[in-house]
Amino acid sequence: MVEPRMNLVVLRVVEIERAVRFYQSIGLEFTKHAHGTGPEHYASESDEMVFELYPASSDHPVSSSTRIGFRVQNVDEIVARLRALDRAGVLAEPKDSEWGRRAVVADPDGHRVELTNPHRAAK
Repeated sequence: MVEPRMNLVVLRVVEIERAVRFYQSIGLEFTKHAHGTGPEHYASESDEMVFELYPASSDHPVSSSTRIGFRVQNVDEIVARLRALDRAGVLAEPKDSEWGRRAVVADPDGHRVELTNPHRAAK
């Protein structure tokens, strides 16, 4: 039997291009898609995982209560880049933790985004 494994995350956002720029600043690469009569959206694919950004609508509002996380190469560098681009609110400053170097930021739609680098774990 195959164990369950997450392979898709979809966030609803107000300004899709602004959201794409935010997540590109973290290091994701996107392609634009449209399926049938559905809305244009963006997808980033890596290691059997798809992360998609869809425009919010009255039927599908912003999913801001969703919290997501990304393993990144350098937490401090990405937080500095997001600050410089004025694209994120820093909710938890970068610091060492039992999970490695960690910070939490908010994307332009209020989604909490945890950034970790497990290779720099606290001792």
